[in-house]
Amino acid sequence: MLVRHLSTLLHERLDQFPAVALLGPRQVGKTTLARAIEDVRPSLYLDLESPPDREKLSDPVDYLSRHADRLVILDEIQRVPQLFQPLRGLIDQGRRQGRVAGQFLLLGSASIDLLAQSSETLAGRIAYVELTPFDVLEVAPQARETLYSAL
Repeated sequence: MLVRHLSTLLHERLDQFPAVALLGPRQVGKTTLARAIEDVRPSLYLDLESPPDREKLSDPVDYLSRHADRLVILDEIQRVPQLFQPLRGLIDQGRRQGRVAGQFLLLGSASIDLLAQSSETLAGRIAYVELTPFDVLEVAPQARETLYSAL
């Protein structure tokens, strides 16, 4: 996997905030980056485009409370915006139990609606990290020539 510059920042934000939103356009590597985090942190990944994963969240407070010991990665969060309110309660409950960071990683597109809803509901509980398409410095030096010649 290509190492993304934002990886370090993402880990720092997960160590500082109970929730982190990794936002960006489709196909820039949000899911790949999040799945790599599973290798270094105990995690639970849910794809909210998947009906079986959405069904697990029919009672989000119950299901997510049973996984409070792990980072819960919610991919395509914009598909289930009604989750923001239960997440707020779970974050506050986690804080009372001494868990102040690294509870949720939310992946989604940087839509205005998503940003507005999450910032209102999760104010003071969430950090935003924007993932953009590859930076030329993220590409191996030997591959850069190929990129330049394609221009």
